[in-house]
Amino acid sequence: MSDVPPVSAPGDKTMSDHARETASRAAAGAGDVAHDAARHFVREPAADLFSLAKQYARDKPDVAACWAFALGVVVGWKLKP
Repeated sequence: MSDVPPVSAPGDKTMSDHARETASRAAAGAGDVAHDAARHFVREPAADLFSLAKQYARDKPDVAACWAFALGVVVGWKLKP
């Protein structure tokens, strides 16, 4: 028996190359799934909250106006130079 490692052709892939490609495909797939989930779970609740706020403003316009005025005062107070 000889201690010389087997010679591989330039086109042959080693086990670590296969593992690296598999990990890369898995990471890309996980990234796509995470991106789709983030898009769904951020847009949907934001749209629901906005529609709830609009409905509340239609039902109680005086309270909504008071909240808007108070929020404007607080933001204006914090942003003054």
